[in-house]
Amino acid sequence: MATIDFTSNSRPTLGIEVELGLVDSNTMALSSSYADLENWLSEEDKALVKPELMQCVVEINTGVCETINEAEQDLQGKIGKLEKAADQAELRLWWGATHPFSPWREQKVTPNDRYHKLVELLQELARRLVTFGLHVHVGVDSGDKAVMICDRILRHLPTLLALTSSSPFWEGRKTGLQSHRSKVMEGLPTAGMPTLMRNWSEYVWLVNHMVDTGFINSIREIWWDVRPHHSFGTVEVRVCDMPGNLEDTLAVAALIQCLVKALSDEIDGGTYQHDCHPMMVRQNKWRATRFGTAAQLVDSYNYNIVTVSQAVDQLVDKLTPVAANLGCESYLEHCRQIAASPSWADRQMSILAETGSAEEVVRQLTDVSRITPSLG
Repeated sequence: MATIDFTSNSRPTLGIEVELGLVDSNTMALSSSYADLENWLSEEDKALVKPELMQCVVEINTGVCETINEAEQDLQGKIGKLEKAADQAELRLWWGATHPFSPWREQKVTPNDRYHKLVELLQELARRLVTFGLHVHVGVDSGDKAVMICDRILRHLPTLLALTSSSPFWEGRKTGLQSHRSKVMEGLPTAGMPTLMRNWSEYVWLVNHMVDTGFINSIREIWWDVRPHHSFGTVEVRVCDMPGNLEDTLAVAALIQCLVKALSDEIDGGTYQHDCHPMMVRQNKWRATRFGTAAQLVDSYNYNIVTVSQAVDQLVDKLTPVAANLGCESYLEHCRQIAASPSWADRQMSILAETGSAEEVVRQLTDVSRITPSLG
């Protein structure tokens, strides 16, 4: 069995991964144009972006940040350069977890050995992964603690999904869901809710078992809604749809950083782990998937029904002292506004209802999400 060492972090450092769609500025359809976009970036700026499985996706990652404010400055600079390059390439950046009308069958796989092996292993389940998500890393000090936090944060994942739900469409159809992306992801054999793990040793055994038996090619093919990340020394929350703008993205990232820090402190303090049945988490995740910010969630402590706004208010009240320590109070407070507002999925559907045009949905929301003035 191979050893997997966890890189310890002494502080709750923050890293944010943003996946954005590339759309043609004229047709508003997804465009497999990652290579074209790179041509408009300097050699130095090419290091700011990463390709994904599909050529219609661009990934932007922050460096290792101490605060959410530092992460904001990092993302603003990188996305600003990316927007200018996209303008030159006659592309726009789509902030949403699925595209309103482009078929997944028309999207091209990135020419990369790892991605081709992935498609060979997963077949259509990989080729239809034309989705865009938000991943947030928070540093923790040990593998055992990372596994424990993955278990304890499960009950909060549906709330995070509800706050970010932005994928009501699939191939031009209204799915009736606020987060169709979450159902696409759950089609993968190693996605969705993580399995129960009691410590780092058990996680290492599980990963090695899956690799040795050919179930996965590498540890990178574990796509759970939350997972330990050994090389970064983080808990990585992956459940979120891609919010519709940078402001909401930062607010949700701040909430995740506060949650991980609070759970880490509770573990250090010896707090008892309150059991939450996995089926309750699945039930709440479905409610968030179906209804977004309008979902009715079940409180795992008293089994009462609460709105997303009520759940977020309770979380923000509880985490405010942690946020004060991390310097992210205003970002955390913004989560209340997100919860009390129509979701990004709702906004997409409202534009479609008003205009009758899926192209107009993309046009309007790619305008709204810009952080730099348009060349047009």
